[in-house]
Formats: sequence, C-alpha cells, structure tokens
Amino acid sequence: MELAETTMPAPERDALNTPYWDSLAQGTLSFQRCGACGHAWLPARSECPACLADRWHWDKAGGGAKLISWVVYHTAFHPAFANRLPYNVAVVELDEGPRLISNLIGVADAETLKIDQRLRLVIEMEGETALPRFTPTAQP
Repeated sequence: MELAETTMPAPERDALNTPYWDSLAQGTLSFQRCGACGHAWLPARSECPACLADRWHWDKAGGGAKLISWVVYHTAFHPAFANRLPYNVAVVELDEGPRLISNLIGVADAETLKIDQRLRLVIEMEGETALPRFTPTAQP
C-alpha cells in the first residue's frame, strides 16, 4: 500500500488523448490543430475550442516555447511529490500557439525566471510515461 501512495499517478489514457501520449513516447510533442480555422490547442478534445468544428488533425511541435507563468510548491499535496519539494509547475506556450501545464528543469533558482522567457522542450521519462518538460534557453 505504501508504494501506491508514493508512486507518481499515471495519466488517464483514452481514445482521444492516446496519440498525444504515443507521440511523447516516440520523442515528439503533438498538439491538435483545427482543419476549419487553424487554431491549435492542448489538451486533447473532440472539437476546436475556438470555432467548435470537429475537423482537426495532430501536428508536431518544433520544441520552442515561452514561459507564461509559474509557481513553486513548498508543500506536497500528493505523497508522490513529497521528495521533490520544492518543485515548480509552469504554464508554457508552444511556438505553434497551444499552452500546456508542465515543469521547468535545469532551474536552480526560480528567482531567475521571467515572463516570456524562451524555453525548449525536453521529454523525460517518469516511470513508464514520457512527459514534456521545458528548460530555459539562451535569449536570442
């Protein structure tokens, strides 16, 4: 029982989001793009959040992103995160437009982070699940 409480929760897979998780396992980050209006989004959903069309396809992200917001947790709200304190949770915007919630890696001090800071994708394994994480890049 102790192991289950300290094991990282696995994502819930379904027919709609499986291509996203499969893409990460293959080393790329995918997002949905509307065939009607061109809007791009994450997480997976059956209709475009901009125009509600149900004509969409999966696109691959190039790996560039910018930092929109972040928070640093000093309290674990799930036992699996207790040994990671403090840890960050960030909202990032891919260069292609979609935003997602992720973590920043390679950040020694959160005080150095800045809104709109450039990031690059790093796919890391968490148990048997590939997850998109981001690290700061040198400003152009």
